[in-house]
Amino acid sequence: MAIAQTSTDGSTFRGSRVEVPFLNITPDSRSGAMGEAGVALSPDVNASFWNPSKLAFLESNDAVSLSYSPWLRHLVPDISLSYLSYAHKLDERNTLGASLRYFNYGSLQLNDDQSNSQGTYTPSEFSFDVTFARKFGDNFSLGLTGRYIHSSISSISFATPGSSQTGKPGNAFAADASMFYKNTYGDDNSFAFGVNISNIGTKISYSDNGPKYFIPTNLRFGAANTWKLDDDNLITVAFDINKQLTPSPPVRDSNGVIISGKNDDVSVPAGIFQSFGDAPGGFNGELKEYSFSPGAEYWYNNQFAIRAGYHYENPSTSDRRYVTLGFGVKYDVFNFDFSYLAASQQNSPLANTLRFTLSANFGGTSNVSK
Repeated sequence: MAIAQTSTDGSTFRGSRVEVPFLNITPDSRSGAMGEAGVALSPDVNASFWNPSKLAFLESNDAVSLSYSPWLRHLVPDISLSYLSYAHKLDERNTLGASLRYFNYGSLQLNDDQSNSQGTYTPSEFSFDVTFARKFGDNFSLGLTGRYIHSSISSISFATPGSSQTGKPGNAFAADASMFYKNTYGDDNSFAFGVNISNIGTKISYSDNGPKYFIPTNLRFGAANTWKLDDDNLITVAFDINKQLTPSPPVRDSNGVIISGKNDDVSVPAGIFQSFGDAPGGFNGELKEYSFSPGAEYWYNNQFAIRAGYHYENPSTSDRRYVTLGFGVKYDVFNFDFSYLAASQQNSPLANTLRFTLSANFGGTSNVSK
């Protein structure tokens, strides 16, 4: 049977156990304010997360960004996500990018069986990415990303008494494959479409001989359209669709026999392909595994932006639904962006989530607002 899990990303996903969910948390404030739509937005340095192929269309020669978000602060006061990204154009067609994600779980008090203090422990997870993006012609690009993932979430034995199995940090490797298309029409209006398949990689384990778990392989695709109203006013509307490419747990009877769905104890490649047709409930069950992110952005005089969006996931799967708001300010080569998440569910752990992003672009003209 499916088990409801309260995850690092604030969801209550009823599915097979998936580790390192921080890989799917929106790190930056721009897309965070647009309902988590970002796969087809105009390129900026944070494309390393949303759609690495967009880096090929950066107009600045070098770009760097630092984002910070206190996470699930209604539950624990010291959890946070930090994100550092960098991009460098090699030439007019080729761009290299790199990013570092660090998720801090805060300090935990450790006690022995007699409740004696054993000090504190700070579990954490991080990932480091390197991306190569190449432009093919004036409208199309492809991107490939390699990723190392490290998860240190246990410092003590987690097995049953008498077991020799002890906890250890988990490590995994993954890759992203992405594409981006954009076309200008009319009076400097533009349409864009993007696809990113992320975290195609190894399973992760926290013991030498223990079980191995899927990492959150993910499919995101979407479109965005920008209208230039005049020299001072730009409006962008974006829409992303997202699906996790890990197997859905089957429904089993009291004897463990599968009565609906498919066996979820499969390899990573099999799990990716199986994820498109293994949901209990058939086609309707599959539709419930998609999430939707409409968002809008308005720029005035290429200096001030306001943003809004909505994120929806079906209550029977991840059950995250919220409105997002934010703004951006550009001064010279610097950009500051802020976003606020107002969860629509009562007592949601994601309510009042804040994100802050500071970025800079050097050696060219940033196209963040175009």
